[in-house]
Amino acid sequence: MNAQAAGTPGTGRIVLITTSHRVAPGVLSWPAWRTLRAADAVLCPDPDHPQLPYLREAGVAVEIAAPAARELVDACAGGRTVVVVASGEGDRDLTDGLARLAGSGRTAMPDLELLPGSYDLPGARLLDLVEVMDRIRRECPWSSRQTHRGLAKYAIEEAYELVEAIEDGDREELREELGDVLLQVVFHARIAEEAQEEPFSLDDVAGGLVEKLLHRHPHVFGGATAETPEQVKEHWLRTKAAEKRRTSVTDGVPLGQPGLALAAKLASRVRNAGLEVRPPSGEGVGYALLELAVRAEADGVDPEAALRAVARAYRDAIRAAEGHPAG
Repeated sequence: MNAQAAGTPGTGRIVLITTSHRVAPGVLSWPAWRTLRAADAVLCPDPDHPQLPYLREAGVAVEIAAPAARELVDACAGGRTVVVVASGEGDRDLTDGLARLAGSGRTAMPDLELLPGSYDLPGARLLDLVEVMDRIRRECPWSSRQTHRGLAKYAIEEAYELVEAIEDGDREELREELGDVLLQVVFHARIAEEAQEEPFSLDDVAGGLVEKLLHRHPHVFGGATAETPEQVKEHWLRTKAAEKRRTSVTDGVPLGQPGLALAAKLASRVRNAGLEVRPPSGEGVGYALLELAVRAEADGVDPEAALRAVARAYRDAIRAAEGHPAG
C-alpha cells in the first residue's frame, strides 16, 4: 500500500507482510526478516498460519490477534512499529479499514507499508495446476477412472482447436486452447505417477524437456555457433537422430497423422537428408494428393494449412447459400 497520511511525528508504522503459499514456509526476504526482528509487536490473525512455527523458531514473538483498523492505529502510538503477518487472502477487511481511516482526514495515521515476505516467480501458477489436478484425480468420479488410452482422443481434439484459434487470430481463444492442451499434458503425467512399472511425474517430464532443449541448443547454452535458422534446424535434426539412434529418415514419423501432413513430413525428411527419392506414381486420388503434398513441401507450403484455408472458404460459401451472414 505504501500510503502515508500527513500525520504528526511519532505516529508509528504499520507493516503488512504478505507471503505466497507457493513458496515454502520460512523462506522470507531479508527485508521481511529484518522488519520482523525490529518490530515492537508482531500480530497474526490466523492461528494456523504456515509461517508461525518458523517465526517462533527464529525467536520472533508473535501474538495471535486480529485487531480492527482503529485498534491497530492506536497500537502504534508513541512511534511504535506493528507488523501484521497477513493471511493468504491479504486481510482485505483490515486494509479497507485502514484506507477509510486514512481517507477521513480525521486520524493521525501511522506510516502504512505493504512488504512482500515472499512472492511468486514466473510459472508459479503451474504449481496450482498440479495441486488442482491431484485433487481432481483423487475425487472426481470421471477423472479418477481415466487412462492414457481413453484420453488420447482429447489430446488430438485440443490440438486441432488450438490450430483453429491460431488460424482465426483469436487471442482470447488462443489463451484458452493453450490451457486445454496444457491440461492434457498435466493429466497424462498425473496418471503416469500411478503406474506400477516405470512411473514418472510432471517434474520428470519437465526435467527431460529441459535437458533436451539444453542439448539441442549448444549455440545458446554451449560453445557452438549458429547464425541462421537453417543452421539451427540442421543441428537439431542431427542431434535428434543421434539421440534416438535412428537408422532411417523415416524413423519417428507417426503414420497415424493426417495423410497430407504425413506425405509432407516424409518429403521434408527426404529433402533434409539430401536424398533423391521420387514419389511413387500411379492412377487415383491418393497418388495425385501425394504429388501435391510433396510439391507443396518443396515450396515451403504446409499442405494441411493450405487445404484448411480453402475448405474454410468452401464452408463460408455453403453458409452463404443457406442464407447465413458471413463469418
